[in-house]
Amino acid sequence: MTTDGALGAAFEPSSLELERRAFRRRASGRSVVVALVSTVLFAVIAGTLVLTSPGWDSVRTTFFNLDIGTDALPRILKGLWLNVRVLFFATIAVAVLGTLLAVLRSLRGAVFFPLRVLAAAYTDLFRGLPVLIVLYLVGFGIPALNPTQRFPAAVLGTIGIALCYSAYVAEVLRAGMEAVHPSQRVAARSLGLSHAKTLRLVVIPQGLRKVVPALMNDFVSMQKDVGLISVLGAVDAIRAAQIAQAQTYNFTPYVVSGLLFVALSFPMIRLTDYLSARMAKREQTGGTV
Repeated sequence: MTTDGALGAAFEPSSLELERRAFRRRASGRSVVVALVSTVLFAVIAGTLVLTSPGWDSVRTTFFNLDIGTDALPRILKGLWLNVRVLFFATIAVAVLGTLLAVLRSLRGAVFFPLRVLAAAYTDLFRGLPVLIVLYLVGFGIPALNPTQRFPAAVLGTIGIALCYSAYVAEVLRAGMEAVHPSQRVAARSLGLSHAKTLRLVVIPQGLRKVVPALMNDFVSMQKDVGLISVLGAVDAIRAAQIAQAQTYNFTPYVVSGLLFVALSFPMIRLTDYLSARMAKREQTGGTV
């Protein structure tokens, strides 16, 4: 027998492991069948209750009018493009500002105490304030400082969204950084790395991997909250739906707008679930017997 053959035989799973794998496949198959049957039954029961309710015809006409939805779709899509642009720039601002706040709160030494206090006060303030109130304060407060100059509502909305979500992201990042074992910092400093390089090369990358699902959930929430910029007068998807509703006295445009936001968030939601399951699998996977 060759050496390669001996190594291949050494890594073959035992009969016990093969039985476990077969049992898992059978259990997975049963779970899929049960889930499919229960889903179909639930859909049939729920559909029957809704379709046989006395007010279904009125609800269908008011909320699910295909002609009105088709007519409003181009304007809502145009508004959604504004939401996408706001989301893009707000994501960049949140990533930069949130990381800076997390680093400031993790600084050691008495000399950095004022910076830690300012960072903590910032995160406490904007985590406590509702996003809608921040948008009002920014959207009407900043223009009041210089009434002769006009500021685009989308820019003001981006600032308000970034202020709120940078506080959330900063706390998530700080939790991830603090979860890194102190020995990692000590080892990095013993190799001659400065405090800044220790954070950039050792602490932040490890801490980021620990909190990826939580961070992505924050960004999913931000995708929804960019619709709040409509309160500042920006003609986004929500405001376009509101205008269409006022013209037709029908709520179908709101349903169309909501479905578009779901479609916008769906890829990130699925990616978050995938990464969470992958990380959980990596942590719980044991060796073969």
